[in-house]
Amino acid sequence: MGNVEGRVGAFDADTEDEFRMRVRDWLQENLSGDFAAVKGLGGPGREHEAFEDRLVWERHLARAGWTCLGWPVEFGGQDATLEQQVIFHEEYARADAPARVAHIGEQLLGPTLIAFGTDAQRARFLPAITAVDELWCQGYSEPGAGSDLAAVSTSATLVDDAWVVHGQKIWTSLAHVADWAFVLARTEKGSRRHAGLSYLLVPMNQDGITVRPIRQLTGTSEFNEVFFDGARTDASLVVGGPGRGWSVAMATLGFERGVSTLGQQVGFARELSSIVEIARHNGTADDPVVREKLIRAWIGLKVMRAYALATLGGSGSEGEDSVSKLLWATWHRGLGELAMDVVGAPALMAPRGELDRLQRLYLFTRADTIYGGSNEIQRNIIAERVLGLPREARR
Repeated sequence: MGNVEGRVGAFDADTEDEFRMRVRDWLQENLSGDFAAVKGLGGPGREHEAFEDRLVWERHLARAGWTCLGWPVEFGGQDATLEQQVIFHEEYARADAPARVAHIGEQLLGPTLIAFGTDAQRARFLPAITAVDELWCQGYSEPGAGSDLAAVSTSATLVDDAWVVHGQKIWTSLAHVADWAFVLARTEKGSRRHAGLSYLLVPMNQDGITVRPIRQLTGTSEFNEVFFDGARTDASLVVGGPGRGWSVAMATLGFERGVSTLGQQVGFARELSSIVEIARHNGTADDPVVREKLIRAWIGLKVMRAYALATLGGSGSEGEDSVSKLLWATWHRGLGELAMDVVGAPALMAPRGELDRLQRLYLFTRADTIYGGSNEIQRNIIAERVLGLPREARR
């Protein structure tokens, strides 16, 4: 499936060291010329940076075979091992390559379709994901169903040969540039909680959908509200079958916390290194309190990496996913606070009204412990489903 002519090819013959050098050399050669300008751009709180240029870069990646590495070959991937995927993400981050723009399709929807989709769904959507021809967004959270996703009220009714969708989603990353959305909707009237939900694939470019940007503390707007007012999608575009949306949606969240987190940690290490350099330059590193915080941040980063490596390719249990989310989100929010401690009073100023990188880091990381499953919900999951403690009383 898909056109793989000219792609990198299978990696079976490479040792890990050979593969690492292969990735490193390719990135060094290709992040040059016109593409040199996109190095270091994009990412959480900065998705507005050179978006179109980063899209061109990602399609360049696709033509060379560096997208969807872990997917099976028959679906347009490379069947890369977990070790090779880790190496790629680490080297990509070390090269200061731009943040990816099609990660929602590649890392979330693609694996979900491979696991739960029909042959027709895979044939329709997977080639466009590998080629970065179509971009995706995730329609999960709602004003009354954020961390408590089972409270979803967006509804979809089957009318003749189409699902007709009504409702609202919120905090929808990159909805303003997405071609499609995978939407969790209630398709069984009168159903409650986890029952009666379906996982629908909905085209974004239609009259029944309105996207409104949400302006954040950073001044950027990669999150959006999405309103469905009679939006339609084909009856066949339900993944896993009607009423099975909860299990499919949970599987998607499991895919979200995969090998790319190790690349994310390389980016975290770069942020920490820049803060350490500032502390040395402005003398705050001599403050024993600040110095201890810097050391604790370094230790926390090592703990995150050790945990990620220990659980990589494991059961993907709710406990493992929840611990991972708690580790990185809490650490990264703390890094933003540490950055402000190190910079000191100048951090309160924004010349010409523009935030610098560390100010943007601080403001955006305030949300790290909320999006993707809040810390409170992750702790409840660990307490109730892993440790077997009594369930929290529900109102």
